[in-house]
Amino acid sequence: MIPRRVFLAAAPLAGCGAAATLPETPVANTAPDAALPVTPVSSVSFDRFLEGVKTEARRRGISQATVNAAFAGVQANRRVIELDRRQAEGALPWEEYRDRVMVNPTRIQNGQRMYRENTALLRQIEQRYRVSPRVIVAIWGVETNFGTTTGGFGVVEALATLAWEGRRASYFRNELFAALKILDEGHIRADRMRGSWAGAMGQPQFMPSNFDRLAVDFDGDGRRDIWDSRADALGSIAHYFQRNGWREGESWGMEVRPPPGFALAGADTETRRPLREFNRLGFRTAAGGPLPDGPEAQVVLPSRGSGQVFLGHHNLRVIRRYNSPVNYGLAVGLLSDRVG
Repeated sequence: MIPRRVFLAAAPLAGCGAAATLPETPVANTAPDAALPVTPVSSVSFDRFLEGVKTEARRRGISQATVNAAFAGVQANRRVIELDRRQAEGALPWEEYRDRVMVNPTRIQNGQRMYRENTALLRQIEQRYRVSPRVIVAIWGVETNFGTTTGGFGVVEALATLAWEGRRASYFRNELFAALKILDEGHIRADRMRGSWAGAMGQPQFMPSNFDRLAVDFDGDGRRDIWDSRADALGSIAHYFQRNGWREGESWGMEVRPPPGFALAGADTETRRPLREFNRLGFRTAAGGPLPDGPEAQVVLPSRGSGQVFLGHHNLRVIRRYNSPVNYGLAVGLLSDRVG
């Protein structure tokens, strides 16, 4: 979702949803600091807070064994609170975010390799969910570097810290109980449930509530394992996009040359028009040719950009349901064009 930020949390997603609104500068998934004193918004001690959570978990039907395993050694994590409070700072300019962070040569090459290595699996997923394998691979790449960087925080500890800290207590408390349900259903062991500082989990970086609704058991082993099963992880990304309205066979969008006199300031980014209408208005492809026939589109301008202009279709809006920032959606679209 992105997000490294509050992955897939506040907007519908993760990322996903999967999904909260993620800042456009990824925050590294660093391993948590040892538990240190923190100053919460809550006036209740962390230990007392946990006792209340445990009692409510048992009332919700979570087994005592799961509660014991989930909260073993859990303490308030200062690093989680620090990352939460600074997440919106330091957004990169579009061009730097695009070229250095998201659509760099290494990510493109790795994406092409992963696309080739997983062609058979991706075809099976496409047959079931009717979602482009290229966008699945692109999301996989930008969220967790193709499953290699899924986060070093204990999900239960991170969510408990954020639920206690108080700034968005209700949201994270609900996510905490969703995480306990996942453990109680046996999809992952407590010691393996690791993710971002905001609780986004596994290779797709789903928040626990999105896991409950959207994760799938694609390999048929009885568990929805988005941590270690590539089939489950990629199938879950596809299921997310299917459920959010992905249109099979349609592009996400394209870079264009605007007509002479086009002004970025005050540009109409809301009106949707057929591509033939944009042709009539003087828009051209990035190479300077006429626009192809295609579905309705709207002008999309990167945040903090230096003049690049896009036309975005319905599927770009679907990508942004995984993680809402416009630059994230554009970067995923551009990467998807290059990996397959």
